[in-house]
Parts: sequence; C-alpha cells; structure tokens
Amino acid sequence: MSRLSRGFFIVLEGIDGAGKTTLAKMLIDEFKSRGMQAVYTYEPTDSLIVRAVKGEYAPYRDAFVDALAFALDRLIHVKSLILPMLEKGVSVVSDRYFYSSVAYQSAMGAPYEWVMEVNKHAFKPDLAIYLDIPPELAITRRKGLSSRFPEFEEVEFLSKVRQYYKRMVSEGLLIEVDATREMQTVYMEVLEKVKSSQGVKLV
Repeated sequence: MSRLSRGFFIVLEGIDGAGKTTLAKMLIDEFKSRGMQAVYTYEPTDSLIVRAVKGEYAPYRDAFVDALAFALDRLIHVKSLILPMLEKGVSVVSDRYFYSSVAYQSAMGAPYEWVMEVNKHAFKPDLAIYLDIPPELAITRRKGLSSRFPEFEEVEFLSKVRQYYKRMVSEGLLIEVDATREMQTVYMEVLEKVKSSQGVKLV
C-alpha cells in the first residue's frame, strides 16, 4: 500500500474539555466538503476488553492493567477499523490514540518509559495534535456533561496528565495547539496543520 493511495490518519489528543470531539467532527466535515471520504473514531473503544476492565476486572485496575488492556484494544482497533479504512483511501480522524495511554497511565503511576515501550510498535499517525488547556478550564467547560472515565476528572490528576502530554510535545511526538481560544480559531489552526502535513492534499 503506497502512501499516496491510502487515506490520511489524524489523531487529536488532550484532556476532556479541550475540544477534541468537536474538532474531529469539524475535520470530517471539511474532508467530506472537499469530496474526500473520512470517518471519525475514538479510543479507548467500546470493545469487550475495555468493558471488562471497567466492569468485571475493575477491582484489579491500576496503571499497568489499563496500559496493557488499552494497548490490546488499540491493536484490534487498528486491525479492524483504522487500517482497513486507510487502505480503501478513507481518511481517519481519531479522538485519542496511544498518546492518551502514555499520558494517563503515566499519571496513574506507571513509568513513562514503560508505557512508551508497550506502545512503541503502535501504528503511527500521519499527524498527531495535542490540544492544550488548563485542567481548571477543561472541567468548567465539561460541567454537567457525562464522562466515560469520571475517575480521571480531577484537577490534580489532570495536571499530571498535562505534564506528560507536554513532555511528548517536547520530544517531538505531538504538535501543540492552544485550545483555550474560541473554537473556530482553534479549528483554523488545526486545519492549517493538516494542510501543511506531508501526504494530505486539501486545496
């Protein structure tokens, strides 16, 4: 499969409240408006693996269990959806990917290097953007909204998560975008990052 014949794989990262889902769907609409096929997806998925970890195996959950479970969920996600779509020429915009595991499970207490090692063979996206926002603002934005992982919605914990995201930015794994601004402004910057990325043609 040549790079020119497949779809474009974009990942949006950040803590809940940064605008990932809204921006991902705006990008999908952008692709479609230009006659290009694109699909939205997210991680962790709603697979049996994730449901088991949050349900039957919840008493045993820790940073290591989550990191390994989400890595397996990701591998199946890549094989069952992401790669098949890309091979058909369909672009994929994912709301979270392995960078979330690195940030969150490291913040939970697993060594950063270990979580990186677990995910080092994960299929790499064409573009990975980190939407930066202070936890206090993120929580304010999400007031009254439900969360798939409410146990993570605390300022002190999210501050640690943010530090690990920043570390990945400093290591060149993510491109940072200031997500504290008005949504349309953030979207225009994200769109420019997409347009300037090698392999995607949005003209």
